[in-house]
This record gives sequence, structure tokens and C-alpha cells, in this order.
Amino acid sequence: MVRQVIAFQGTPGAYSDLACRTARPGWTTLPCRSFADAIHAVHEGRAELAMLACENSLAGRVPDIHSLLPASGLHIVGEHFQRVEHCLLVVPGTQMEQVKRVHTHAVAMDQIRNLLRTHKLTPVTEFDTAGAAELVALWGKPEEAAVASELAAQLYGLEILARNVEDAAHNTTRFYIASRTPERPPAGTPRTMTTLMFSVKNVPGALYKVLGGFATNGVNMTRLESYMSGETFAATRFLMDVEGHPDDPALGKALTELEFFTQNATILGVYTQSPFRHPPSAKGQDTPRSAPADAISG
Repeated sequence: MVRQVIAFQGTPGAYSDLACRTARPGWTTLPCRSFADAIHAVHEGRAELAMLACENSLAGRVPDIHSLLPASGLHIVGEHFQRVEHCLLVVPGTQMEQVKRVHTHAVAMDQIRNLLRTHKLTPVTEFDTAGAAELVALWGKPEEAAVASELAAQLYGLEILARNVEDAAHNTTRFYIASRTPERPPAGTPRTMTTLMFSVKNVPGALYKVLGGFATNGVNMTRLESYMSGETFAATRFLMDVEGHPDDPALGKALTELEFFTQNATILGVYTQSPFRHPPSAKGQDTPRSAPADAISG
């Protein structure tokens, strides 16, 4: 049997790890120190895929992905949405009144303010949520708790004292799934997504004309992020997600118009949309009962 491996940035038990296990059941997950390391693991053949967080419903975009993905040569072959459900983890047998300090990632800490205020707990920032769980398990002290995933509790032998301690119930992280080889669905495949990057030419109205091409051809744009190029303030790079396939007439025309007003346009991937985007008709959505925003950092 061929060993299937998917790499992620973070510690075992992190939300990125959970995303890998949910999106690719039965695959081996490979923890990496950084997004760059996860990408490198795919290039080296140590992993077939990389799970790369790209945006979070509360924290916004994920830094570095806009520069790492185009330079990596990898192709986006899928997307995954992971619901963030924070759990308060403690040493088995611990009671709530014994807990004094909560350890977790900085972004996750901002999402549990009600918990901290209600129980008068002292926040202690750690590298990531799963790493915080590992530390609490190592210390074995009832006054120390971690906020992390249910998976982290399972991996580090901790007890879940409270579930869904996050302030916002809609907290979700989106991931790109990247591979060495493209896996484009055929033209005409319904519910296809295309991700691309480009720089607009430094002329008046360039971006307006680019966006107009998608509007006039009826192409729905779901994401548009701008980034300053490192070498100059005159050029701006854009990362865009749109619905459709480049070989479909509508998106094909929009991309042709885009070429007139941009430079260095690159399609990063063409892939099937996640069922998460269509909850009324989707079956088996990829938003499990247990799922950072540190998924955006591991």
C-alpha cells in the first residue's frame, strides 16, 4: 500500500493537523515548522500534498502565502474549510476552580475573552495551541490549562473541561491544498474555483478595467487581496479567487481582458469548490464537530 502523506505547518494536534485528517482521512500528517517547510516537504517528495491556511473568518488573510505559493511552483488542487472549536484542556481530574492560567496561541487568546473574564484566568501566550496542550500535559499541574482542539486533547492525554469556549461561533479557517502536479477538473465542471495572482500596470484605471472584465462576463469573485511588491511602491500584486474554469467561455473572456491591463499573471490552481460553499445541497460538509485561528499559523 502506497503511504499517502500531507504536510502542514504546526505541531501535532494543531487545527491544521485536524484539517489534514478531515480533508484526507487515513493519510499520514507531517508537521512542519513553517509554511515554507511544508511546501519544501512536497517538493522533496516527503509529502504528496500540503495543507496551507490562506484566510480566517475572524483574523483575515494569512501572511506569506501570497509570496510563498507563486514562488513554490506548487499547484492548488483543492480547498478546505475548518470550523474552529476551541476546547479548554486540563490534566485529568482537574476542576474548574483549580485552573489559574490558560495557555494558547495569541490569535486564539483573542477569541476566548469571555472565558478569561468569567473565570478570572491569567492568559499566557504560547507558540501554538497544540504546543500549549503539550506543555500543560508535560507540567501535569491542575492550575495550568490550554485552549486547543479536541484532537490535541486526544494526542496529549488531556481532559476536555469545556467545549466551544470561543466567543464567535462562526470562526472558520480556509485552506489551500497544494500539490506538485496540477489536477484540474475538466472544463464545464460545475462549481469550479480558479485562483490567480497578477500585478496591474501602473496606468490610471487599470484595476477598474480588470475588475470590469469579470463583472461584464458574469464571473463571481469571492476573494481579492492586494499586496505591495517588495521592490517598489508603484506596483501592487493581487491574489484573486473566482468561480469558474479558465476554459469556460465567461471566465476565459474575463482572463483575456485581464491580460491587457496586468503583468506577471499566473494561475495558481483550478479546483473543485468545497461543499462548505453550498450548505443547502452539500452532503458531508468538511466542517466537523471538532475543529486559528491558529490554524492560520499552525
